[in-house]
Amino acid sequence: MSADSAELRWLVLGASGFVGSAIVEELKQRGATVVSMAAPRLRSAALSAQTTQSGQPAQQIVAEAQALVDGSATVECREALRTAFAGFDVVVNAAGLATPGHGESPELTGANALLPTVAAMAAKDAGVRRFVHLSSASVQGHRRVIDESADRAPFSAYSRSKALGEQALELVAAQLAPLSLVTVRATSVQGRSRPTTQSLIKVASSPIASVAAPGNFATPVSSIDALAWFVVETGQYAAQVPAVILQPWEGLSVSDVLTAAGGRVPRRLPQFVCRWILSAGYFTSRLLGEKLHGPLRRVELMWFGQEQTPGWAASVGLTPVSSIATLLERAREQR
Repeated sequence: MSADSAELRWLVLGASGFVGSAIVEELKQRGATVVSMAAPRLRSAALSAQTTQSGQPAQQIVAEAQALVDGSATVECREALRTAFAGFDVVVNAAGLATPGHGESPELTGANALLPTVAAMAAKDAGVRRFVHLSSASVQGHRRVIDESADRAPFSAYSRSKALGEQALELVAAQLAPLSLVTVRATSVQGRSRPTTQSLIKVASSPIASVAAPGNFATPVSSIDALAWFVVETGQYAAQVPAVILQPWEGLSVSDVLTAAGGRVPRRLPQFVCRWILSAGYFTSRLLGEKLHGPLRRVELMWFGQEQTPGWAASVGLTPVSSIATLLERAREQR
């Protein structure tokens, strides 16, 4: 595969979304040939809440993706995607439902697990050389250190649906050769106009801005610019790429992020107080059907961050220029 993005033909699925539009812009700035495509909507009967370790829901996703029932939405989708993907070198799947605080639904599982599997199959049939799927580091849940392993511990409907998508792709990977199938686990991605970023700035600018002492925990908070750059670099990488890779760390601590976003140094709280509040919060959220899991996870990341093991990107020198501090500062100034 060429190491120059301008020599390749790219298609971005889900190009109108937050991540997809940034990838399209990155490609255009490099002079690449890129086509934007809206994501089809699929529903899945697989229940990710059953378990993400037994593999049963993932097997059901694969069965749905391989369905041969004439006239079914999945078959029609696969055929439409195969036709659309023909002639492209790299397909990036940036489609999905980003609903961290919502419950499980056929639409959520369809978008985050079934669609990636169907799209990967269509890419193989169309002769695409590399298929890059955007997943989430949330599939590893509350682990202190996230990495590129198959170890997953999702904690919400959203993270379970993303984990299910990863598992389903693993099950079909061998059948899709010689297609290069790559899953990129995005971390806590921020953008100037993104609602979660605006919420972060609001909190960081308020008296409740705080971190767990001593406040130097590494954070996975990252910039959309760095993610878009990394996805394009991954798509055009000439040699083999591992099946699962993690978006590189941008070098900030929890205190760094809140200072950049709020323009003030955050308070430092005793760790035991933070852990007690989170424990009580998650217990209450489970009683309410996980409705508070999303906000609680954001508070947890604000206080304790999450470290990450240097992965494939570091080993091959694909480390983006850190732009998250500048992004947060400018977003704060533009409020």
